[in-house]
Amino acid sequence: MAEMHTGVGRQRGARPWPRPRRIATISVHTSPLHQPGSGDAGGMNVYILEVARRLAEADVEVDIFTRATSGDLPPVVEMAPGVHVRHVTSGPLEGLTKEELPGQLCAFTAGVLRAEAARPPGWYDLIHSHYWLSGQVGWLAKERWGVPLVHTAHTLAKVKNAQLAAGDRPEPKARVIGEEQVVAEADRLVANTRAEAGDLIGRYDAEPDLVAVVEPGVDLDRFRPLPGEPTAVRRAARLRLGLPTDGYVVAFVGRIQPLKAPDVLVRAVAALRDRDPVLADQVTVAIVGGPSGTGLDRPTALIELAASLGVTDRVRFLPPQTGDDLPALYRAVDLVAVPSHNESFGLVALEAQACGTPVVAAAVGGLVTAVRDQVSGVLVDGHHPTDWAGTLRQLLPDRSRRAALARGAVRHAAQFSWDRTVDGLLAVYQDTIADYRKRLASELAGEGAMLSFG
Repeated sequence: MAEMHTGVGRQRGARPWPRPRRIATISVHTSPLHQPGSGDAGGMNVYILEVARRLAEADVEVDIFTRATSGDLPPVVEMAPGVHVRHVTSGPLEGLTKEELPGQLCAFTAGVLRAEAARPPGWYDLIHSHYWLSGQVGWLAKERWGVPLVHTAHTLAKVKNAQLAAGDRPEPKARVIGEEQVVAEADRLVANTRAEAGDLIGRYDAEPDLVAVVEPGVDLDRFRPLPGEPTAVRRAARLRLGLPTDGYVVAFVGRIQPLKAPDVLVRAVAALRDRDPVLADQVTVAIVGGPSGTGLDRPTALIELAASLGVTDRVRFLPPQTGDDLPALYRAVDLVAVPSHNESFGLVALEAQACGTPVVAAAVGGLVTAVRDQVSGVLVDGHHPTDWAGTLRQLLPDRSRRAALARGAVRHAAQFSWDRTVDGLLAVYQDTIADYRKRLASELAGEGAMLSFG
């Protein structure tokens, strides 16, 4: 497995190959222009957006190809100087689920190839695809354009199926096969954590030398503690968002679907009421997000669950938060819960910690990296509601421990930044281009020798 890139080599000028001039980023099923927290928009959107902006600041132009989902969208949107989102028409503009998109990959690929064909030859130096659907498109485009393909999976079907939530649908065999194909064809695979790198190698037979670990980051300017006394800052944030100013607030932030397991938090509050009814009556659970994935099958399931458990009075539902309201939300609450059955990283956990809010998270996948157990938050083994209730019971009344975790959360999050992520990606890009060009040169030399011999 390749070393984890941090950009040190680039900063010291250790890599003789030039950085790419232009990159084609492919994100078939979700656009960085979409609001994270509902539908198919989530951490991957944030990742693509933040990376593209910083690549452009480093003088690398980025074209992001994504599927058009509305007739109101212009063909091209300049998201930031040097970053353009290109909407590719492929299939009906609305009404298609992510599971139906494989049938539109041919049309999408044709749109991507046509866009490049209108440019001078050699316009893009590299392709970076995100999620397996995009990897399928990148696989064909790299063959057509003669450039290397870097792929980031973000989630893996074999991992999801191995850690499936109760009642959730397994990922189909077609996706598993599609991921295996992309892993075999990509010139580099970027994993968010060493755990994900291990899954690519162990479950998908990826070549270890072609897997690089580059951890995602957080916008440390946007997500940060505000100056002032913490209780006053928290109260002001709660007033802004309409949350109770007294008692404790624990938030779930993200897409509402079985994989993300917001039901665990609702069940935990019910279990807490059985164990410590006085404390439970001081707790408000804020569920912040919208239905997504298999959660769309029963969009009111959490509301029904809270009613059946008798905790409707303890649960508040808020839509996905935009702009400054998202960091305000993190500052408003006492704890952020991330009970997912699997996360390739867990950007919500990192954002919350950067704001000085401790995180209680499931000890799975990338959350083991995103949260430092007993320093920036607490990792919980499993998803049993009584275990989660026990953790809440320990943490919420213990203000001194939460204050210590809050300080640790800020220090932990400070180790991650999008600038660090982009430094790492640029190092991967340069290495990938170098290896690709060396391989081409070797193949051409071999062909020349055969012709001479013939």
